[in-house]
Amino acid sequence: MKRSNTAARDAWANEARELGHRLTSAVSVVVLTGAGMSAESGLPTFRGGSGALWNDQRPEDLATPQAFDRDPKLVSTWYRERRVRAAAARPNAGHRALERLAKSLGSFTIVTQNVDGLHAEAGSADVVELHGSIRWSRCIACGDRKRGSLDGPLPDLCACGGLMRPDVVWFGEALSPPVWERAEGSAREASVFIVAGTSAAVYPAAGLVHIAKHAGAFVAEVNPEPTEASAICDLVVRAPVGAFFPELLAVVQQRS
Repeated sequence: MKRSNTAARDAWANEARELGHRLTSAVSVVVLTGAGMSAESGLPTFRGGSGALWNDQRPEDLATPQAFDRDPKLVSTWYRERRVRAAAARPNAGHRALERLAKSLGSFTIVTQNVDGLHAEAGSADVVELHGSIRWSRCIACGDRKRGSLDGPLPDLCACGGLMRPDVVWFGEALSPPVWERAEGSAREASVFIVAGTSAAVYPAAGLVHIAKHAGAFVAEVNPEPTEASAICDLVVRAPVGAFFPELLAVVQQRS
């Protein structure tokens, strides 16, 4: 049986006090965020629900180098639509609270699986974008990057004449080694590691939770539903990130 709204908020308040106490004494804090963070800004999750299709195409089949080689216009059109949605979205209360927490606490790193750029738009300075950014494009010929276009003919072309692809990590591709090393190093050094708005099912990103735990971090989860990380967390908060993080911020500011 689900708790009433009043009971749930009472629980969140207690959990915010516990986590806030941990944060104010932490040497280093890392927050791993996923699709649930962006969903509260109105952006659909990657698949948009079980079996979701776009123009009769499965997203998993479009987000591959092979799909781009086969039909760059089709893949570029799908990413153009996602980019336009991301450009129109605004950071939610959870994004804004994390930015203010970082200012209050000092050593604070956000590692995100999201490609929408909303953490940076909220003002967060130390953001590791594990899967790249949909707001940028990269030339498959020369490697130059530029802001992804929101209109005009597709596929977009580089000044060298090469095709521009979304600057994101596709299925079958490895994460950027420097980006992963930075994320992994932050997880190993974290005093407190918070996993928020993610199912913790996509690797290697989900492995950061285990890395932090094994290195001795206090691990907290903020998610409305159980995830694959729940069992190893020291504190589990069953709340939306947009509701809980502002409450956590208030606790931290009171203690500062």
